[in-house]
Amino acid sequence: MRLDEIDAVCRGVRAQSGVELDPTKTYVLETRLAAVARREGYDGVGDLIEAMRLDEGVMWLATEALTHSETCFFRDRTPFRHFRDEMLPSLIGRRDRPLRVWSAGCSTGQEAYSLAMMIDEAAEAAPGLKVELFASDLSERRLEKARSGLYTQFEVQRGLPIRQLVRRFEKVDELWQAGSRLREVVRWRKINLMAELKPVGHFDVIFCRNLISMLAPEFRGPVLEKLARALTADGWLVLGADETPKGLTDQLHPVAGWPGAFGKSADVRAAA
Repeated sequence: MRLDEIDAVCRGVRAQSGVELDPTKTYVLETRLAAVARREGYDGVGDLIEAMRLDEGVMWLATEALTHSETCFFRDRTPFRHFRDEMLPSLIGRRDRPLRVWSAGCSTGQEAYSLAMMIDEAAEAAPGLKVELFASDLSERRLEKARSGLYTQFEVQRGLPIRQLVRRFEKVDELWQAGSRLREVVRWRKINLMAELKPVGHFDVIFCRNLISMLAPEFRGPVLEKLARALTADGWLVLGADETPKGLTDQLHPVAGWPGAFGKSADVRAAA
């Protein structure tokens, strides 16, 4: 890839998704774009990049490929334990309506299904519990995979306990598929966090992990503030282990004893 091509790709992805690509990782950029070029019938990466300059739809195909991030079931297990043992029990006692949980930037769905398993177990222990679980991503291709609930042997081996695999998944040829009960729990939606989030409503818990750090610095604060506004007054935002809103927004504060969890600041709650 030429320098001008790398620059065009990075600028285009940044404008559409807010994600800041590393221009020095030319092998990663070229490998992912080459896969898109083959799939879409272009002669090579150069032809694809030329089409990206002229067609926003092609630019989105490249953006989807280049913003794919690492994911697995129950990744960094601590946040899931807090969700199961602290957040859900606390909310059950405070709500007379269905709880609303959002997996923002859900990629291919492993995080959302991990939450769905915990919600289903909580419902078994607390009959009558109602939870609305939403999951979103900016990539329609990733959402298609998530909706299908189909995963390879390698994917289910990454973080999914064998007990959950046997109980919740079914073998489909060489793949494993989340059972219908699990798939019906999650409502999938295409959402770009760079857009206005008011239409999504308010949530008691938002998981948005390992996404803020992918954004260009100038977009991190505004996205965090939109997520804070989407939280209920006593809700929680769960970020990645190495992510923090400190220095980016004053609307969120860390929750003591819950690494990666943040609630609305006192003055923000008072003004709500």
